[in-house]
Amino acid sequence: MAGDQTPRPSGGPDDVPPGAGQGWTALSYLIAGMLVWGFIGWLVDGWLDTGGVATGIGVVVGMAGGIVLVVRKLGTPT
Repeated sequence: MAGDQTPRPSGGPDDVPPGAGQGWTALSYLIAGMLVWGFIGWLVDGWLDTGGVATGIGVVVGMAGGIVLVVRKLGTPT
């Protein structure tokens, strides 16, 4: 019966630590921002032949955008 079940002990190998999802979200925002804007910068480099300057600018803009998204999504640290 439903009342005869023993509760599952906590702290097992399948338990996910609290906040792990937030960490993966923050990491994915930062990496995705760098990749997307770095790729856009790479395309601009190929178009304007700037020698990699636009790729570097794109990566920095992507990191800044990722940080902004992390702060908006997860809030400021307390």
